[in-house]
Amino acid sequence: MKRLLGLYLVITAGIAATGSSANEEAVASNPEEIVANVCAACHGQDGNAMITGAPKLGGQRADYLTKALGDYKSGARNNPIMAAFAAGLSKEDMKALGLYFSKQASDLYTPKLR
Repeated sequence: MKRLLGLYLVITAGIAATGSSANEEAVASNPEEIVANVCAACHGQDGNAMITGAPKLGGQRADYLTKALGDYKSGARNNPIMAAFAAGLSKEDMKALGLYFSKQASDLYTPKLR
């Protein structure tokens, strides 16, 4: 929890220092740029987070990830960090991010070999 709080403080300090949210720049970018500039710090470039408390997104369903981002943006999911990042994403950005992470390999499970 302390690690997440520290990360939150670093992120919010960076936003305050620039006078804009990370999403303002990310919205004009493609999904790979959004991931590199925003998502990767917590979730990893491939969505397989290595930090405690950050969900692993790689290999998750695109529609689930898209809905989760929309829920963070609308407030249906309560997470101040994700709400701040999702606030500037368009519906197209959310769909593109869901699709991007759904195409990544997941280290949550190993498929059974036949």
